[in-house]
Amino acid sequence: MLSLLVFAVLCASCLAKPALVHYSYSLAVGGGSGTSFSSEGEGRITAVRVWETNNAYITGIQLRYEFIWSKKIGRAVGNPQELNLFDGEVIVQISGKYHSNYIYQVIFVTSRGRSLIVGQPIQNSFNFYPTHMDAELKLLSGRYNSNGITSLGAHWGVVYMDQGNSTDVSLQ
Repeated sequence: MLSLLVFAVLCASCLAKPALVHYSYSLAVGGGSGTSFSSEGEGRITAVRVWETNNAYITGIQLRYEFIWSKKIGRAVGNPQELNLFDGEVIVQISGKYHSNYIYQVIFVTSRGRSLIVGQPIQNSFNFYPTHMDAELKLLSGRYNSNGITSLGAHWGVVYMDQGNSTDVSLQ
C-alpha cells in the first residue's frame, strides 16, 4: 500500500509546474544617459512598436502585453514600425547596433523566424537572447532622453499557459 502511495505522489509531482525559475537578463548596451525605464505589462508580449528618426537612431519603443499596450518608452516620431505576433509566437532574440549616445538599430526575432528590423546598421553590434531554451522576452529596460533611447537591456523568463490563462513564473 505504501509503494502505491509513493507511486501516486511521484506521478502527481511530474504533472505539477516545474519549480525551477528560468529567468535571465541581457546586460544593457549604450551610453545610458537620461531617465531609466522598465516596460510593464501582464502576460505575454503580443506586439512591438518602434519609432526612429529618419536615417538615425531609435526614438521610442512600445510593447503590447496580451491586448494592452504598455506606456511608450522614449518618444514617438512619425509612423511606428510594428510587429504583431501570432498565437503562441514569442520574441526569442533582440539584436541591433548602438553607439555611445543612442541605440541606432533594433531587430526583434520571433520563435517563428519572423523579424522586425528598425533603424540604421551602424556602429557597435549587440545580440540579446535568453539563457534558457523555453524562455521568452518579458520586458525591456534601459534609459532614454528627450531625443531617443540611450540604453537598452532585455529580461527573459518563462510564461506557462494554463487553460488560456498565462502565469508568469519568472518573477515569482
